[in-house]
Amino acid sequence: MIPAIVLAAGRSSRMGRAKALLPLGGGETFLTRIVGTFLDAGVDDVVIVVGHERDEIVQTFAASGLPARFAVNADYDRGQLSSLLAGIAVVDRPGVSAVLMTLVDVPFVSAATVRAVVDHYRRTRAAVVRPTSGARHGHPLLIDRALFGELRAAEHDSGAKPIVRAHASAAGDLPIADEGAYLDIDTVEEYARAISDRSIAGADDARPARRPGSL
Repeated sequence: MIPAIVLAAGRSSRMGRAKALLPLGGGETFLTRIVGTFLDAGVDDVVIVVGHERDEIVQTFAASGLPARFAVNADYDRGQLSSLLAGIAVVDRPGVSAVLMTLVDVPFVSAATVRAVVDHYRRTRAAVVRPTSGARHGHPLLIDRALFGELRAAEHDSGAKPIVRAHASAAGDLPIADEGAYLDIDTVEEYARAISDRSIAGADDARPARRPGSL
């Protein structure tokens, strides 16, 4: 089993409003788009980590009818590692071999990319699998369960990056051409550009039927 964790607990201070709630048209928000993408890719356990403005995010998401669970990170101001650990605490159980992780800032990744990351992990068993394009590294990031202990022991000030970098490898880096995997939206200007770029924003407008089965 490979569940997915969506980190949506931060203050979104550069955006000025919760990125999870930003609209994308067609009734979708950043958060519903991401969860829908994981479901389309065959992920049957999606956990959303919330903190800042959690009640509004949970209530708005509930109206979508999409199946997902929530984890509350009361210490969200400690950074992304605290949210990742809150998600891992919910998903980790016997039978889980790895976890997919993405930020709510990255709404345009495709279901095909999610499937490619998982398939690559199953072929290579690399400890870290990530989309790559030149020097860029994208989402979702896949982390093998063997690294959960290191993440739990990590310093929050340093975050997960040192562990990811230490275990990243040529075997785990997967060339992916999907621009949505690398588009991290942090500001109002980036948001406006992204939703006006139909080559990205419109790529998945016609949502495919959800595939049976799970990862």
